[in-house]
Amino acid sequence: MEYRTFAPTGQKISLLGFGCMRLPRLDPDKPEIDVELAQRMVDYAYEHGVNYFDTAYPYHEGLSESFIGAALAKYPRESYNLVTKLPTWLVESKEDVGRYLDEQLEKCGVDYFDFYLVHSLNAERVKKIEQIGVFDALVEQKKLGKIRHIGFSFHDTPDVLEPLLAAHDWEFAQIQFNYLDWELQDAKRQYELIEAKRIPCVVMEPVRGGMLHTLTPEAVDCFKAADPEASVASWAIRYAASFPNMLTVLSGMTAMEHVTDNIATMEPFRPLSDEDRKVVDEALTAYQKAVTIPCTGCRYCMDCPAGVDIPKVFAAYNRYATGRSKSVLREAYEAIPESERAHNCIACGACMSQCPQGIQIPDEMKKIAELAAK
Repeated sequence: MEYRTFAPTGQKISLLGFGCMRLPRLDPDKPEIDVELAQRMVDYAYEHGVNYFDTAYPYHEGLSESFIGAALAKYPRESYNLVTKLPTWLVESKEDVGRYLDEQLEKCGVDYFDFYLVHSLNAERVKKIEQIGVFDALVEQKKLGKIRHIGFSFHDTPDVLEPLLAAHDWEFAQIQFNYLDWELQDAKRQYELIEAKRIPCVVMEPVRGGMLHTLTPEAVDCFKAADPEASVASWAIRYAASFPNMLTVLSGMTAMEHVTDNIATMEPFRPLSDEDRKVVDEALTAYQKAVTIPCTGCRYCMDCPAGVDIPKVFAAYNRYATGRSKSVLREAYEAIPESERAHNCIACGACMSQCPQGIQIPDEMKKIAELAAK
């Protein structure tokens, strides 16, 4: 396993991090985790050197924290880093910070978190946490020994990120980073700002919720021509991990084959060469010819007041967009219950402020409903 050094302490952090947002489910439409399979996945990752496990308050509708705490309990506490996040949208006072933290510690069955993030910051939430004094409250919790390192996860523009970085002595920052968002969400500038602050960067969505695993046939062909044995997803993981200021690259793994493939990508790790980067550029150009919706399936937009299953609708459309097969669209769309399809959208906009990708969801729902009707 490849490791990076967390400079303030000299800790060795596995370059592959285990993300706990997309654990295997007993039923794809319900949050309950397939504990037996997920435990085997965690064990395999741990045995192969992964020591960074990332969860959050809302993952699997509150079940993820309890699972990963129990899954890791068999191992010495100092042998792994347990990471979770403050549910910023629920915090209304400084006292709430300690209250939610204590609840999370209890759910995970631990006395402290190694890395603790203020979750999913955007311009609106940055203003909120500053008014409440969230950072100072976290410093107090750190003095009590409940947190080792304080950071944040971010979903907005560089113009919002720059003053946020300057406002406090953050110890690390987590951003969405992949070869599609390098320009699409200006991940390039975000990375540069974090690097200039001299704090490490943690990668989320390196495969963009699986989007950079499926791609289009033309884009897949670019990767397979360059390396027939490598998975398409491994190119995305290597792309993110090749940047020197990356502390760890989180992969939200749903199946054992995801774990084994990601581990193989890091044993040994091969940074992208100049020729490899040309391959990525060629594949990206091929992929961008398909008009897809940049949804990662995070489900932060849910629940919809009108009952629309927004991520499922977008996934059905993207399957069509990447292959342009009307039969694929019909099959995927008709698998969604009628009450959860796009035509039920009332354009209330409740989902808009929750979407980390800034998707104009009502507009897209209207387009998909019209397409489906044809």
